[in-house]
Order: sequence, then structure tokens, then C-alpha cells
Amino acid sequence: MAAVCFMVTMVLYFVATVSFLAYLLRRSEALSKVSLGITAVGFVSHTIALVTRMVVASSSSPPSFYEALSFFSWMLILVFLAVEFRHRIHVLGSFMVPLALVSLVSAAALPETVPTLKPVFKTLWFHVTLSMLGTVGFAVAFVAGVMYLIQDRLLKSKRFNVLYSKLPALDFLDHLNQQSIVLGFPLLTLGIVTGAISAEFARGSYVSWNPEQTGALVTWLFYFVVLLGRLTVGWRAKRAAYLTVIGFACVILTLVGVVLKGHGALS
Repeated sequence: MAAVCFMVTMVLYFVATVSFLAYLLRRSEALSKVSLGITAVGFVSHTIALVTRMVVASSSSPPSFYEALSFFSWMLILVFLAVEFRHRIHVLGSFMVPLALVSLVSAAALPETVPTLKPVFKTLWFHVTLSMLGTVGFAVAFVAGVMYLIQDRLLKSKRFNVLYSKLPALDFLDHLNQQSIVLGFPLLTLGIVTGAISAEFARGSYVSWNPEQTGALVTWLFYFVVLLGRLTVGWRAKRAAYLTVIGFACVILTLVGVVLKGHGALS
């Protein structure tokens, strides 16, 4: 049941991605409604798949890369639908749905049985969930930053084309960028703390300075500096957009490193 729903979800997200990307180039608003409808159906299918898997899986079993990436994809779509419902920013789907699709396809390409850590402490589920929620916040900040840079370039070059008319105002994108970091950073912090507690019970040490822990701490420090700069120094606009793009690249590199180490441990 779960496997079928995941497959249906991937197909629907793929169709929605194609539709949303076509929406970027056309003035027809009907495409946005069709894309949104397909995404919503895919989200329902995705939810059924996740719930089914949770019911079947043992509560004591460790979360896998597959589950973590699938949950990340699900949360991206949930955030998109929430923002869309409140602000009616259809073009956001042209950036967030493809990102969710890539995450879900990556999850499908991974073995479902490779755990992220040894199942020795129940906070492991909290660690993975909180870390993924924090990553979702950074992903939204990344999308807002990319849209800001595109809109800023269109304005400076005076290219008032279809894309320009669909992108939100720069002030809104800057606000979305900041709020996403404000929400994502505490969640990542809690994820790191619960991960350290799990490591203490597993290996007798809160920090072992392995590549994934080092990457997570570097990412945390980077976003701490960005958040501090935004709230105190007043870093805004283009600088903040560039920094969040760079920060999310660090997040992806850390995630890839964890996945590669998991495959190495499996082989």
C-alpha cells in the first residue's frame, strides 16, 4: 500500500512540476490552478503513504534516509500549500514542488533499510524529525532567496516579462527569507541537541567530530551568523539572499555526506 502510494505521489509531483514550470512561461492562470490541484492530490497520496508506513513500522525501529527524505519532501509541500492558501503566490510552486520531487526521487533511490544512526535511544526519531523541519525552513529561505535574486535582476535590467509579473515583491521575498530562517534555526538547534544526546547513549560521547556531525555544526554556525546579522546588523535584501543560497548548499553537501557514509557502512 505504502509503496504504491509513494509511486503515485512521485508521478503526481512530476506532472505538477512540469505544469508549474510551464506556468512560469505562460500568462495563463489556469495552469496554476491545474498545477495546484495535482500537487494537492499528490500531497494526499503522500500523506497516506507516510501514515501507512508509520503504522506498519515498529515504533522502536530507527528512521532511515528513505523516511527522512520522504518526510522532508512532504513538509515542503505542506509549507507550500499553507503559504499558497494564505498569500496566493502560485509561482512558489514552480520552485518548491520541483525541490520536493527531487527529494522524493532521492528517497526512492535509497535502500529503505539503511538507518541514519543505531537505534539505541528513542530521541533518535526526535533528532531526525527536528533536523528535517529545520532543513525545510532553510529550503524555504533558499527558494525565497533565489526568487529574490531573479526578481532583482529582472528589475535592474528592466525586463518586465511574464516571470517578473508572477514573482512576489522584493520586500515580501525578503520577509519570507528572514522568517524561514527564524523558524528553521531553532528547530535545527533542537535536532542537533537531541542528536548529541543519542550519540552519548550510543557511543559515550556527545560529539565524535565525524564528517556528518562536523557538517551539521558548520551549517548551524553559518545560519547562526546569518540570523545574527539579519536581526542585529540589519543584513537584508541581496546579501541575505546570497547567504541563504550558500547556506542551503552546505545543507545539501552535509546530507549527501551522511547518505554516502550510510552506503559505505552498508557495503
